[in-house]
Amino acid sequence: MLQCWRHVPRTGTQWISRAGGHRGFLDTARTSHTMKGMERLFGSSRVYRAQPVKREARTGSSWLRYSGRLWEKCFPVCASQNRLLASSSPSDPVEIHKRKLALWFSHLPNEEKQFGGLFSPDTMHVEPLILEGPPGENVNPLTGRETPGSVHRSLTVGELFDPDPGWDPEQGQNVVLYGAVGTGKSTVVRKLVLDWCSGSTLAQFELVVPLSCEDLSLQSRPTSLQALVGRMYRHLRHSDHLRGDGRDVLFIFNGMEKMRLNFSIAATELCSNPEEPLHPGAIAVNLLRKYLLPEASILVTTRPSALDKIPSKYVDRYTEICGFTNIEQQRAYFTSRLLQQAEGQSGRDSRELLEMLYLNLQRESQIAAACFLPSYCWLTCATLHFLHFTDVRAPIRTLTGIYTSFLRLNFGGEILEAAGGPNQQGISLMHYVAKTVGKLAYEGITCKRTSFTKEEVMEKIGEEDDSDEELRQLAVFRTDVLGFFLARCVQSSPAGGMGEIRYVFTVPAMQEYLAALYVVLGEKKTVLEKLGKGASEVIGQVSDDLTTLLNVLSKFLPLRVFAFFNLLKMFPRLYSRISGHSNGKIGKTMASEMFKTEDQFNEDVLDQVEQSVLGVQGPSPLERQEQESFELFPIFMGGLLSHGNRVLLDQLGINIRTTAVVQITRTLKRHLLRNSQKQMPPEELVDFLFFLYEFQNQRFTAEVLGSLSALNLSRVRMTPLKCFVLAAVLACTPPRHVLESLDLSSCSLTCESLDTLRPVLLRCKTVNLQCNNLGPEACDHLRSLLIDSACAVQSLHLCDNPLSESSARSLAEALSESRSLRHLSLMNTDLGDGGARELASGLGGNQGLEEINMAYNSIGDNAALQLLDACRANPTLNTIHLYLNELSESGKHSLHSRGLGHGESGRVKVLASITQGDELSEDWELILNNIRSHTTSWNRQRVRENLQRFLQELKGARQQNRSVGKKLSFWRVQRQVAEEIRNLEKGTSS
Repeated sequence: MLQCWRHVPRTGTQWISRAGGHRGFLDTARTSHTMKGMERLFGSSRVYRAQPVKREARTGSSWLRYSGRLWEKCFPVCASQNRLLASSSPSDPVEIHKRKLALWFSHLPNEEKQFGGLFSPDTMHVEPLILEGPPGENVNPLTGRETPGSVHRSLTVGELFDPDPGWDPEQGQNVVLYGAVGTGKSTVVRKLVLDWCSGSTLAQFELVVPLSCEDLSLQSRPTSLQALVGRMYRHLRHSDHLRGDGRDVLFIFNGMEKMRLNFSIAATELCSNPEEPLHPGAIAVNLLRKYLLPEASILVTTRPSALDKIPSKYVDRYTEICGFTNIEQQRAYFTSRLLQQAEGQSGRDSRELLEMLYLNLQRESQIAAACFLPSYCWLTCATLHFLHFTDVRAPIRTLTGIYTSFLRLNFGGEILEAAGGPNQQGISLMHYVAKTVGKLAYEGITCKRTSFTKEEVMEKIGEEDDSDEELRQLAVFRTDVLGFFLARCVQSSPAGGMGEIRYVFTVPAMQEYLAALYVVLGEKKTVLEKLGKGASEVIGQVSDDLTTLLNVLSKFLPLRVFAFFNLLKMFPRLYSRISGHSNGKIGKTMASEMFKTEDQFNEDVLDQVEQSVLGVQGPSPLERQEQESFELFPIFMGGLLSHGNRVLLDQLGINIRTTAVVQITRTLKRHLLRNSQKQMPPEELVDFLFFLYEFQNQRFTAEVLGSLSALNLSRVRMTPLKCFVLAAVLACTPPRHVLESLDLSSCSLTCESLDTLRPVLLRCKTVNLQCNNLGPEACDHLRSLLIDSACAVQSLHLCDNPLSESSARSLAEALSESRSLRHLSLMNTDLGDGGARELASGLGGNQGLEEINMAYNSIGDNAALQLLDACRANPTLNTIHLYLNELSESGKHSLHSRGLGHGESGRVKVLASITQGDELSEDWELILNNIRSHTTSWNRQRVRENLQRFLQELKGARQQNRSVGKKLSFWRVQRQVAEEIRNLEKGTSS
């Protein structure tokens, strides 16, 4: 068993509430880490330079440029902001500024739109824990943990600028808010700005100016502070607040790790004039030095690795944001997300999900450790929303897309600056993550492992870094980023003591996602392939330059010997063929991982994802699986190749070429066509369909499913998402493609499921819906299905569903209008006499039904005879099952004699018992097999009574019959019936 924790203050760490002044203890059992301690955990404290990539998003008629962070433009305007917009003066620049900021910071990005509802800060924001204190205070240098008894003051967002004793009111405060990736720094800034706009906090500031360090780092031309603010906020161009000493002004620099700051006087000149042009970094330095607008206050948010960019003498207060350090904060976040605008059945489902999630968090599971980071709370909510609230009305979403969006929200387009300096082209941060952490994840999957030692982590992260600059980048990567993907855990010791400290991925699926990204990017290369790629690039460049030179010389010296140098071009072409073969191996890897024999009888992958979030409800299994299962790995590989995901990855600085996708797809299709012909277990079939859904390639899906004639999903829990996936995948096939059979027995279907599956059911010849607890409401949906002119259903099985008499009218209407149905099984559906009479009235207009099974429905003699007469009047119906009903001996005799046909009515075979008078029914074996196959879902006592009755009939018929051969036949059947009775008494089924 692995016990995981996040880097949060340790149990017993004292804190002082600034509001109440009392001491308390953090309500968490997790071990504390400041990020300095995390540096000691992973090694050096060197830093790297991260530069963002600029992107733009269109909103209405204006362009908004954003960095892809979770906080920016995340929420619609709430009620308090609406009051602000209504009451503000149209000519006051500050009021105009507040109105525009409220609109800007309330914008809803696409990642938030997947939740369906519009959120407001008033109902959704959950305040994370913010502790005041110098970074690294009271940190044990050996373990990286805060020592027990260390004192920190807890602050709210509105208390960040409360004055301390001895504070000089003539000078503004510089506050640094630092925290690891995903702890909620940007969300706090968003809430701070929106609250200031509505007037609920920071009332001491008349003007708040948020500045994105990502935007500032992209500006190379010198500009004055006045011009800089005026260019970003045109309504403030002539504001008097920036012309004086900056009194009552707050500047917010969000993401200071994106900027280059140099506090050396030799490098950054002193400046006190807000109209003097300076580099943006120099403006920030002079503001922090208090040479420029000395009475202005400044809030800086940054990651831990960039804390040393600002000398401590220029910082009045350090505050660390620690995320959600107790379960109640996490529960409040999940409540605001999952219950937002949830009503009716959706609201009840959301509350049940919330309770199961809360129970799993209390178990101190791996997901509980991950949710100390608010970003992972968002990922958890997005996953649950995808699993439980996906329907045809929602936009198309994939699980791979959720994980890619999650990384885009947290990392945007950050790049690692090249060792040669800022002018050199660097590698994207996420590409570096894929090469290093992805390699660790892939080797873990190869070895069936989810935990790693510190030495294994250090070996894979930065094993090729040699230069000082690369080591500097590596150090900050370990400080800022690595802890976002990996968490410490303690492996239980057999002796019961402290076990070995190991590292696991924050959420299990992240290991499979990063491993899939590592493989799809082609990073899994042999030494020869790596050398060939490098040589190809060098020779290709040389050949281009040499060809240009020879083309010039050939005009003066037309010698044929120059053609010899064209051979240089052959090597890149040869390598491209080798590269194509390598891409083909990726497709082969995907197919082999998809159809692993050891994974065939696991639960389907969607249930596994749900259990990783909600935990296993009920008693824990006595035996745990010996080896880990990684069935999401090939599905993520397919999802990463979809066009939508490649667009998102391109925003992360990861480019997957279309030619590589074509080569992978060609090989993959060949292997999938071969494997799809084999009979797959239902759970494996769900994984296969989900893979095709994640791949999002309509033509590819149609070609793979074109040869598939039957789908057996029996006993699979068909959630709304699985129904949606099945419908979406089969919608890719051409209209002429018809399934021979679709088995959905014991799948927990609902009326909503039938609506979602309607396009699928219309294209199936045989549909098995037995044992799904479908009630009368479902018959209305089935009626509209059967009377549809496009319906291809010929055989419909509704056995063991509580339809009752009230649903018989809908079935009768369906029978009278259906033109495709040939076989209908209504065995054990509680129809009774009333239901039988209703069906009899609908059989008169039917022109195609050949067989109807009404066994085990508590039908009496009169209703059975009335139903038989209707069957005889039907020109096509030839067989009716009526065994296990409340029929008397005389009633059975009447049914047999009337079924033989006399007069104008046709002949109908009646299966009412395994005997016909003193003869053995020719269909006795069919009757007995039907009973045997449904014994587990029927009332055992009632079935036993009917089998006892069969046994008596067999004994009586055997005694009356004088033929020795017939007596032996009766005796053989009698033995089988007696065996079934014994099995029922033992509580087992044959």
